[in-house]
Amino acid sequence: MNKEIIIPLSKTKILLLFIGAMAFVIFGIWFLNDPEKFANTSYRPRSSDFIQIVGIVAVIFFGICGMFAFKKLFDKKNGLVINDKGIIDNSSGTSVGLIKWSDIIGIGIAQVHSQKFIMLEVSNPEYYIGLKKNKIGKMAMRANYDKYGSPISISANSLKTNFTELQSMIEKKFENYNAEKTHHNNGNRCTTL
Repeated sequence: MNKEIIIPLSKTKILLLFIGAMAFVIFGIWFLNDPEKFANTSYRPRSSDFIQIVGIVAVIFFGICGMFAFKKLFDKKNGLVINDKGIIDNSSGTSVGLIKWSDIIGIGIAQVHSQKFIMLEVSNPEYYIGLKKNKIGKMAMRANYDKYGSPISISANSLKTNFTELQSMIEKKFENYNAEKTHHNNGNRCTTL
């Protein structure tokens, strides 16, 4: 299947993600401290309860994103490795390590707003969900599975590559794997006379 492809983590992208997440946490705290001010100054007036809920969600969600980004800033492992065995993912909070080619049955794309993800459809989704040890990561994988039909998503957000290149590399290696598997299976067939 040719040589291994190694894609490092992009510390610059991760730092920007961390800064963005912390900005949203600060806004969330600001909303929580003075919900009346934001309820009345909005171009569409909202209740102070709604502003508090937005603040709580911002602090929790972006706080978790910020913790992940901070941890990844000091991660020495490669972000993604594509080799003969499969894809070794270390790029996100839902990464589970090796995703074997033999388990991948399809590759698709999901999009949330302007953010694109590569969805790896696997024959044994519960196995991969079970590999995730922390509850938040497991919940995120379960949500991916329920919404997109696969628990495994890969984005270029924290990698030293862009989405188009990432998609092309993964799809090409998947096609090569399937071609080699087909060739190998055809070569092993015996004919009887």
